[in-house]
This record gives sequence, structure tokens and C-alpha cells, in this order.
Amino acid sequence: MKMLSVRDRRDRPPEEGVVAELQGFAVDKAFFTSHKGILLETELALTLIIFICFTASISAYMAAALLEFFITLAFLFLYATQYYQHFNRLNWPCLDFLRCVSAIIIFLVVSFAAVTSRDGAAIAAFVFGIILVSVFAYDAFKIYWTEMAPRAIQGDQQ
Repeated sequence: MKMLSVRDRRDRPPEEGVVAELQGFAVDKAFFTSHKGILLETELALTLIIFICFTASISAYMAAALLEFFITLAFLFLYATQYYQHFNRLNWPCLDFLRCVSAIIIFLVVSFAAVTSRDGAAIAAFVFGIILVSVFAYDAFKIYWTEMAPRAIQGDQQ
């Protein structure tokens, strides 16, 4: 076995397995302009704004916003790279629907709890929280009627 220097390895073309592995994370740029992509980006931006507001006022509630930010970022990454198709045993519409429903519950509770402090940043977090709840509710509604309801109707007909 011949030892290769760093320069020799850099100048060589990548091996077949490495190329195929790197192509698995190719980003579909058209997804970012699709309806679902814009919804996920909006959810991501609003959770970041709420996290910043909670950090400025009530740090006890910032964990919920940060957790939801990372969960939404993971879904955006999985959908944009289409890597979710490798996990075909998971029901992705159902997971996405449950993500939206749990975020609705979490942000309703946290937003109304934060508004009791009467701090300026907490009130801003409440306003953005209500907007975010409506975005998550719209996303859950779209997921249910486009992905989950047609499957239930097909199951009843069989």
C-alpha cells in the first residue's frame, strides 16, 4: 500500500463511493420557492424572532422557541435535500402534522405565559407567537387536507 501525501490525495479525483455519498445531500433549490418551503422558512424566521424576544426578556421560555427552531430547521433540511426519502418507513406527513400541532400547543402556552410579565420584549414575543401559531395552524391544515385526508378516503373505499 502506497502512502499518499496530502497534495497527492487532493489532486486525485474522488472515489465513486464518496461522490455518491456527497450527492445525497444535494439541495433542491426549487424547494425553497415552493409553498411548503416558504411555510417552513416563515416558521423558522418567526421562531428565531421569538427566541430573540424571549432571550431579551424572559429567559425561562427561550428553550421552547430554540427547540422548535431546531426541529423546524431539521425538517427544512430533510425536505430541501430530499433526504427524508431514505427513511421510507416513517410517515412524514404525519410527523410534520404532529410537529405543527405540538408547536401550536407549545407556543400558545408560552406566549400567554410570557405576556403576563408586561415587559416590552415579552409582549412582542406574544404578538409574534400568535402570528406563528396561525402559520403553524395553516401548515397543519394544508398537511392534513393534501396528505392525510386523501389517504383516509382511499382507505375507506377499499
